[in-house]
Amino acid sequence: MDQDTLKQLVKLTQEGNLRSLQELMTDALMLEVCGKHLGRSGDTLLHYAARHGHSDIVEFLVKRVGVDVEVYNNDYKRPLHEAASMSQLACVKFLLWEGATVDSLKKADWTPLMMACTRRNRQVIQELLNHSADPMLRNKDGWNCFHIACREGDPQVVQLLLLAAPDVWRTKSKTGRTPLHTAAMHGCLDVVEILLDRCDYTPDTADSCGVTPFMDAVRNGHVAVAKLLLEKHKASPSATDTLGAQPVHQVAVTGQDAALHFLVRDLNMDVNQRATIIQLTPLHYAAKEGHVSTLKTLVELGADLQARDKKGRSALHMACIGQHTHVARTLLQLGLKDSEDSSGTTGRQLAVKPDLIQLFESEFKDTL
Repeated sequence: MDQDTLKQLVKLTQEGNLRSLQELMTDALMLEVCGKHLGRSGDTLLHYAARHGHSDIVEFLVKRVGVDVEVYNNDYKRPLHEAASMSQLACVKFLLWEGATVDSLKKADWTPLMMACTRRNRQVIQELLNHSADPMLRNKDGWNCFHIACREGDPQVVQLLLLAAPDVWRTKSKTGRTPLHTAAMHGCLDVVEILLDRCDYTPDTADSCGVTPFMDAVRNGHVAVAKLLLEKHKASPSATDTLGAQPVHQVAVTGQDAALHFLVRDLNMDVNQRATIIQLTPLHYAAKEGHVSTLKTLVELGADLQARDKKGRSALHMACIGQHTHVARTLLQLGLKDSEDSSGTTGRQLAVKPDLIQLFESEFKDTL
């Protein structure tokens, strides 16, 4: 089979042109393409047809050409994975009717049900469940389909999975993260409310890094979710992770100014609170990550510009470690002087980028 013919077959399959495909497909060509893998992905024509939702071509390839419904590509994706991931209900139904394994595993141990849960098509998910798909199966990261549904945030899909498997929420990833962590992290307010109503999560359940769902919510700027966790789950706004950092530190890392205002002004969290391990303040974290706006917000909220960590480093040291010229300039403009840490190192000595070196050498000679 020449490359032009092969390209024509792929084009007709993707376009859903069954009649032209049938006219082109001789008996000899059928034998040749039956198990033919194409391109880097190793897809077959059946993968293309299932992905694009051309159920008539799927049926033709399976029943007339003889392509195996369990044929897999280089990632071990079956046509059912493709159909489920693209919400192609008719193709899902046909493939299952023809005996496709409902819980087949692709690379990283993803099932068709997991793929379906990356979308919001409840009909496809229900069809897989009707054919005994197992919601409790976990992929290589320890996620099951419920984690995925909670990330996507469709409350009706979440309710559907809870109805099919009431204990599906009782799962943690390999890093100890629950579906509640996932929903909070992605700001899925309606899903978080369902989880708090329907599931028996322990308040402030921490993952392997000590992160709680409340921390996930605020550090990603989802203040409404954070408020819900406080009100309905009695979450702690001062819990610490494994590094001793509290939510007030974490929002400084991610530069979430609105969440910072919420923690300090509404919840009275200490803007100069120190992470217990290395004694960094929120100002240190914001400077290290390069967040000028957050740095200014912290100062507005009462952050101590002169604060030093366990090693005697100021926020200016942290800005220079991160090579953030704009942050260093802002700190100097706010009146923070360059000084030595406990090892005798100044911020200027940490400067590597030309513009940061220039800042210290020329623009702020009087300050230094």
